[in-house]
Amino acid sequence: MGTVRSIITTAPEIFLLLAIAIGTVLGRLKISGFSIGTTACILIVSVLIGQLGSFAFPPILRAILFSLFVFTIGYRSGPEFFASLSVRTLAQVVLALVIGSTGLVLVLIFAHMFKLDTGTAAGLTAGALTQSSVIGTASGALAQLGLPAEMLKQQEANIAAGYAVTYVLGYILTLLFVPFVAPRLMGIDLKAEAAKLEAELAGGTPAKADNLSYRKFQARAYRVSAAAGRTVEAIEAEIGGRTVIERIVRDGADIPPNRASILEAGDDVVLTGPTAAIVDAEPVIGPEVDSDELLRSLPGNVIEVLVENRRLHGRSIRDVAEIVGDGARGVFLRSLTRMSREVPLGPETRVYLGDVMTLVGSTGNIARATKQVGHALNTSDRTDIAFLTIGVAAGLLAGLVSFKVGTVALTLGGGGGALIAGLVCGWLRSRNPAIGALPPAAQQTLSDLGLGGFIAAVGLGNGLAAWSAIQAHGLLLVGMGVVVTLVPLTVGTLVAFYLLRMNPVVTCGALAGAMTVDAAVTGACDVAESKTPVLGVAVPYAVGNVVLTVLGPIVVAATSSG
Repeated sequence: MGTVRSIITTAPEIFLLLAIAIGTVLGRLKISGFSIGTTACILIVSVLIGQLGSFAFPPILRAILFSLFVFTIGYRSGPEFFASLSVRTLAQVVLALVIGSTGLVLVLIFAHMFKLDTGTAAGLTAGALTQSSVIGTASGALAQLGLPAEMLKQQEANIAAGYAVTYVLGYILTLLFVPFVAPRLMGIDLKAEAAKLEAELAGGTPAKADNLSYRKFQARAYRVSAAAGRTVEAIEAEIGGRTVIERIVRDGADIPPNRASILEAGDDVVLTGPTAAIVDAEPVIGPEVDSDELLRSLPGNVIEVLVENRRLHGRSIRDVAEIVGDGARGVFLRSLTRMSREVPLGPETRVYLGDVMTLVGSTGNIARATKQVGHALNTSDRTDIAFLTIGVAAGLLAGLVSFKVGTVALTLGGGGGALIAGLVCGWLRSRNPAIGALPPAAQQTLSDLGLGGFIAAVGLGNGLAAWSAIQAHGLLLVGMGVVVTLVPLTVGTLVAFYLLRMNPVVTCGALAGAMTVDAAVTGACDVAESKTPVLGVAVPYAVGNVVLTVLGPIVVAATSSG
């Protein structure tokens, strides 16, 4: 043990990295399809390792790690958060606010009833509402109170204890509530409602399981006979399916394929579009010809485009095609992903800022459409380090600002400031893609390492005190955690379905989003045997991340005033 204590004193960072590694591996393990998650596992592992001795980490390390994590949350959610402030998504915003405010009220009631200290109340908030970032914002707010060093350390330990006891249970309860309990409260069959929604998205007709008409795109060559004397526009309209004549070759020379161009007998044309429409083109145009030269000279492309045009937010795919207008000619949507989950496609499927469209078509057509949708994702983009660091620094500076409400000083703290800065920077990036590059892979790395490192530092630094707090208040925290998790979800379900009149399938996705529990969306999709619950995730997830994160300073201010 002497060697271990020597390492703890001289190089505690070794144990911090080990806690992250072990917790991450354990968090990935699945038992009957269920996993606890890396954050909870890292905290549990670090608290256990913390029993080996007294770990000390400089405050600046924790501040930087947490700031990077929470800035990334804001950056990722910024475009969706600001775009959510519109009439089209108002119901989903209200749902996220209802869940957050209900949870806050319950925590404050319990804090008053059971005389909970500030740290325990904040830990209960973070764990039961499954929002790890509350740990950081609450810790930052506590540091602003001017508490003696030992008292501050104990309060931070209580945060860790409250979170460790309530998070796993809150996570499991959310996983079970969204796909099983919420549909019962609404009195619906989730699978049947999902089938109805798929039909609505397809324009009123039963949707095919894989929406092949959207996904299968190809080009074929034809020799004009039946279409002789008719315009390109007339032929495209008759074939339908948004097919496009991309090329016309007459006597060996290319003719510009304008909509007003008149086809002549013997012309060779290249038609692009969905497979389902193109296979019926031969009677309209003429016989199909096998011409590799014609097709090879047509540059095709498949590009992922990040939706950043605010005019498209909350609009159906049908509306998007009309808004983009001629820019959508010859461009087809192969898939739509939201928070890395594929969204079921249909004319009435709604698009939100932050979605990723996979567009298919000729290179020229896609380039034209991309400018009106957002910007093409380039996996080789490098992170704009200057933009990132200036943004985090500005957030930390904003976190120093405080104002008094009566005798209570309110402040966002460094974490809250970094969150706001991330929101603004993410929004600025959506308005001007030329600045502030932070590729998705870099976002995930900063988020995982920042949160994992911060949680490990909290657990190691407060392991002994946290274990004592768990032993003293464990059962009470479990009971309060169950209430703080289930009551907001129940209230949110009833408000969404009966007052806001939200679609029940979308409501299930929105509940998971508002609680920021991604796995609950997967559970709802499995029960529904459909991807439609994903439709409700984006806006509540963005709003929930912000609302739940700022609960940390609010709980600290409210419980420390007495």
